[in-house]
Amino acid sequence: MSDQVQPAQGPGAGGPGPDGAGFTYRGAEQELIVVASAEARLRARTEGVRSAAGADVSALNMFLTDEQLRLQPLFGSEDRLQQTSAAPGEQGVPDLALFYRVRGGESRAQELRSRIAALPGIDTAYVKPGAVPATVSDDDRRLKEGAPVTPDFSGRQGYLRPAPDGIDAHWAWHRPGGSGQGVTVVDVEGAWQLGHEDLAAKLAGVVVGTPLSDLAWRNHGTAVIGVIGGDRNEYGVCGIVPEAVTAAASFQDIGTAAAIHAAADRLGPGDVVLVELHRPGPRFEYAERDDQRGYLPLEWWPDDFAAVRYAAARGILLVEAAGNGGESLDDAIYERRPDEFPEWWRNPFNPSNQSSGAVLVGAGAPPPGTHGRDHGPDRSRLAFSNYGARLDAQGWGREVTTTGGFWDRPGDLQGGPEEVAWYTDTFSGTSSASPVVVGALAALQGMLKTAGQEPMSPERAREVLRATGSPQQDAPGRPASQRIGNRPDIKAAVNRLLPQSVGSGQAERYWDELLPYPRELPPRLRLFVAGAWRNLNDPSPEIRQAVHSAFAAGRPDVRVWFSDDEIVGLVVTG
Repeated sequence: MSDQVQPAQGPGAGGPGPDGAGFTYRGAEQELIVVASAEARLRARTEGVRSAAGADVSALNMFLTDEQLRLQPLFGSEDRLQQTSAAPGEQGVPDLALFYRVRGGESRAQELRSRIAALPGIDTAYVKPGAVPATVSDDDRRLKEGAPVTPDFSGRQGYLRPAPDGIDAHWAWHRPGGSGQGVTVVDVEGAWQLGHEDLAAKLAGVVVGTPLSDLAWRNHGTAVIGVIGGDRNEYGVCGIVPEAVTAAASFQDIGTAAAIHAAADRLGPGDVVLVELHRPGPRFEYAERDDQRGYLPLEWWPDDFAAVRYAAARGILLVEAAGNGGESLDDAIYERRPDEFPEWWRNPFNPSNQSSGAVLVGAGAPPPGTHGRDHGPDRSRLAFSNYGARLDAQGWGREVTTTGGFWDRPGDLQGGPEEVAWYTDTFSGTSSASPVVVGALAALQGMLKTAGQEPMSPERAREVLRATGSPQQDAPGRPASQRIGNRPDIKAAVNRLLPQSVGSGQAERYWDELLPYPRELPPRLRLFVAGAWRNLNDPSPEIRQAVHSAFAAGRPDVRVWFSDDEIVGLVVTG
């Protein structure tokens, strides 16, 4: 039975809430952000605000005292930021010392915004709607009690398979570093089930913020981490890069921009930050909607853009969900600067303007028939996904098998009373697409590091994703011109990043690996050539028998051509 997505249904149709009301994630706060005037050189302290330039800030202090508010530097101490950060404008990073978050008065944020924006020493102020996970519903939900022993679900993870169906994680696992060795990924969102049975090996825990207590948030974060770093074992799922270190950063109490900034401070060049959130945009006056129409990636907001630029300047790859708003990010509505935004702001979705440096990910359809369902042609844009020239790549936006439950419920693949053993078959949205792309990038970074090469810069990563991969396909009403980009192909990307010369030699010994490890890998014939083992995946019965016979005869003459550890040609004459 299929649940073919029709464009007329719109994004988020038939949501999973009561009576199909859609997703409701509890706990996300509005954020009132203040941008100070550069000339005032404000310094926020517990007892109030002062000006390092000697400006009169008495009216600002009086307002804060009367309203029982406090200005909190969004990215940390102003003096420290000016000493350690890039100069304003350098590498496109806005001056982080100008951003503050107003603490207190959250229920009156809009009223306070207009009043504080008019005070001396303040450039402008704006309110950011609460951020929520960029996931969507799946109408065909199949809940069941979990089995006492978790079975192996890895065969359902089609996104691990060779291109074009998947990203070819199986091939990457054969390569040195291809399981994500030496790479750390931090997931920025709200909550996670850190005790999950399939996330124990490489999960570093929460490095920033306090997780939300809502189950829907927790299921979402658990699903994301499972796609990237699920343990390699005999049960459950296997992450795309099971050897990468994964960590979590919650935006609760500190805001999204501060969480991105703090996560970046804990990483080094070649590591990855994933932002799994989107917000209501100007299409519907920033109103929260169950159907998520008009929702945008976070970089639309000036402080989030500044935080992303900061990460990029440090050589950290930042991957961002493009959002489930069904929006063309090329629309002229996004060229209009909101009155509340600072004068320097420019539309980040316009490729002619300064880019945030983030990899922006759209949601594409999985191959028809995945889990018995059909969401349209493989790699076509799903109706809810935002699209446009700014998008860099796509991942599976439906049918992603991973850890965690379904929305605010037990797992639809495996449920039961123990949350630590929940699994889902229906993780979806640009939220499921983004960790697929993160996994591909982390595999590539691991291979580059292991080979002694410099890891990809943000610019290089975006170029590789755009130049390689399995192309986007047309769907009725959703042509490929509505760009979400290619699905990553790790093998093709490696050939672009690490072109290998072909070597040759005579095989000295062999090993017929009929039962490979990990079990997801294909059977392979391994030949020791030129001082190293080389692999031939899925050898034909004729080749296997010829190699066996040659070595059994005592005088084998097996000539092998290879690229790195992969056999690309083989001739048996003895």
